[in-house]
Amino acid sequence: MSAETPLPAAKDVRELFEGLLGRDVQVATGGGMVDPNEEFGAAVGVYVDNMLRLTALVILDLDLAARVGAAIGLVPSRGAEEAINAGALPDNLLENASEVLNITASLFNAEGAPHVKLDVVYAPGDPVPADVAQWVLAYVRRTDLDVDIAGYGPGRFSLLVV
Repeated sequence: MSAETPLPAAKDVRELFEGLLGRDVQVATGGGMVDPNEEFGAAVGVYVDNMLRLTALVILDLDLAARVGAAIGLVPSRGAEEAINAGALPDNLLENASEVLNITASLFNAEGAPHVKLDVVYAPGDPVPADVAQWVLAYVRRTDLDVDIAGYGPGRFSLLVV
């Protein structure tokens, strides 16, 4: 396997989200890096290869995690807004957002590249282990996006290939 894990384009992220959520999704490149250490934290999906080596991270700020979790679960948008206002992600929205993060692994799996799968999801506010946290704000191959889900609203998304 000589190919490396690909860095998905913003268009790929938008198309995946639109397909999963059944809604229009707007993405804008050049968004700020999502930092789980910010107030209220972020959902962090950790992806590994078949040798269990850290391969990629996908980080959703609390706003996007709540909105994605609500949209895929057909929870009214006010459910997402209540979670955002409370500064915490309830279990149902975390489970739904985790499923989106699981399916997001498909963006990394290209012909000839190592197989990548979701290993663990850290909920907003949960401590992220040092071996993962060191990459969150690193200047590696990454895509930082502002995402807006029709009927649910905006949030921030960071995807890193390490």
